[in-house]
Amino acid sequence: MLAAVAGGNLQGVEAAYLLQKAGWDVLVIDRKPMVPAAGLCNSFVQLDVTSKKSLARVLKDVDLVVPALENDAALASLDQVTRSNEIPFAFDAAAYAVSSSKLKSEQLFERTAVPIPGRLSKCQFPVVAKPDQGSGSQGVKICHHKTDLENILAQSNEQWLIQEFIPGPSYSLEVIGMPGQYRTPQVTDLEMDSRYDCKRVTAPSHLTATHISEFKQLSLTLAEALSLKGIMDVEVILHENELKVIEIDARLPSQTPTTVYWSTGLNMLQLLAAIFLNRPIEAPSDNRPPACVIYEHICVTSNMLEVTGEHIMSGVDALRVCPDFFGADDAITNYATDWNNWVATLIVTEKNPEAVWDKRNSIIADIRKKFNLEKYQDSVPQDPF
Repeated sequence: MLAAVAGGNLQGVEAAYLLQKAGWDVLVIDRKPMVPAAGLCNSFVQLDVTSKKSLARVLKDVDLVVPALENDAALASLDQVTRSNEIPFAFDAAAYAVSSSKLKSEQLFERTAVPIPGRLSKCQFPVVAKPDQGSGSQGVKICHHKTDLENILAQSNEQWLIQEFIPGPSYSLEVIGMPGQYRTPQVTDLEMDSRYDCKRVTAPSHLTATHISEFKQLSLTLAEALSLKGIMDVEVILHENELKVIEIDARLPSQTPTTVYWSTGLNMLQLLAAIFLNRPIEAPSDNRPPACVIYEHICVTSNMLEVTGEHIMSGVDALRVCPDFFGADDAITNYATDWNNWVATLIVTEKNPEAVWDKRNSIIADIRKKFNLEKYQDSVPQDPF
């Protein structure tokens, strides 16, 4: 079976990695000549997917198309070409239209009565200003004073969602399926760097069983309200012992599906393929307790190892998968033996939290020793209060 992944950056890396783990042959398509996912596939084609005739030729032997980009023109072209050629397209355009807009998402949250941060009229500074379009931390600003917010709004023609800034740990959960047949595989814990970019994902979650149940229920509520077919990621913050929904994305997320795969054995790309190929959705047969997983990004330079956000993996040359990388179970990296400037996503597993952190710390120590790295940095967000 051949799957085409449209987009070779971070989402493309996630899709290609997990599709290959599920036994698929993978074709990556991107308009750039070199992208991170180009090293994680069986074949790569440089193509602007808005070129519909060329796209149709490239997809003629493909069994499934997985979008791994967020460009409206590209998504529209993929939708049209796959429909015309009767190729399953693992994408829900209607749900994505809501989740890709923070203002439309906010309307959905209010309609479904899920808990969210307060709006500007009901809160004090600091506040968070989020551009209507764009996912994750892209373009998000923290405003400590009214003048900060006024300057941002005056310098931009974009629409903005303004919310109360709420401190607290972040968590993620995927919903996958179709109306009446949804699954919520596993909650993961997110850790941010100083730029509020996710640097580390861990599983299983430290949330209480009660909060996990609440998280799953509010995520199912949102999926049903969207009539979702496919996959959606929900992110929350635990603030004053209450979960607050921060964002939804009705498209393939990065980082968390791979973490869930290593913890539980459940492969979300395998489930996604089953949904759009109208096949039975099978659960993993392994009933063992979930493994403890640390999934994190590192950047190595001539004198420092830095744990930092996912942005460092974006736009680099072709990555490759390296099992048993300095003791990590798996790594996705552009490391070469004669380089002193490289990046890697390390995946570390063990049976319990103490063991997985001991193993992770040993791996970091070994890398520092191997490359004589005096400096180590693992930044965290600064408290705006």
